[in-house]
Amino acid sequence: MPILNVYMYEGRTTDQKRKLVAEVTDAVCRALDVGPEVVRIIINDMPRENMAAEGILSIDRNK
Repeated sequence: MPILNVYMYEGRTTDQKRKLVAEVTDAVCRALDVGPEVVRIIINDMPRENMAAEGILSIDRNK
């Protein structure tokens, strides 16, 4: 059973998440030759203050 974790910044709509999981599920099914009934996707919405790169919080970038 493929289990995928998707981390992204919060703020996406439910419709965007629906599209994401549909397209990711299709890709996993094609790549692994499995049915959609075995694919699991966990979406982790993160606030920008919970992610950093190069020592800078994402919330502080592009200010």
